[in-house]
Amino acid sequence: MTWTQEWLELDPTVCSVARTVALVGDKWTFLLLREVNNGVRRFEPLQRRLGAPRAVLAARLAHLVDAGLLERAPYREAGQRTRFEYRLTQRGADLRPVLVALMQYGDEHLAEDAGPPVELRHRGCGADVHVALVCANAHVLSGRDDLAPRPGSGARRLAS
Repeated sequence: MTWTQEWLELDPTVCSVARTVALVGDKWTFLLLREVNNGVRRFEPLQRRLGAPRAVLAARLAHLVDAGLLERAPYREAGQRTRFEYRLTQRGADLRPVLVALMQYGDEHLAEDAGPPVELRHRGCGADVHVALVCANAHVLSGRDDLAPRPGSGARRLAS
């Protein structure tokens, strides 16, 4: 049986891609995660940078806090009431490779003639940073033919 035949027999509702897209799969959420990843943590600067309606931004922030991707931390400026800033949790930081992969895709396929608007460099050595598929034995996968999918322990067969 080929992988395609086997894939067609698996229940598509049990899918890590679908679960992740349900969690973060709208424009404002990804852009919000981009900003927090880059150190913008407070509501007003987030709203100014994104241009998102305040209600949308508040809802997305609450969603990301509820999902455990961000945490609220209180701060208070002199003469002001206590407010909150938003910080990545480890669960949120684990999405960095996804953000970098989206950026890399956009740089390669959607950038303007002037080139990419942001370049990522490794702080340690200054080299460019990119996302790559690497197996547990440190082999870099170069294409689709290098992948050998198989059902995982959480896979379920379609009901007959």
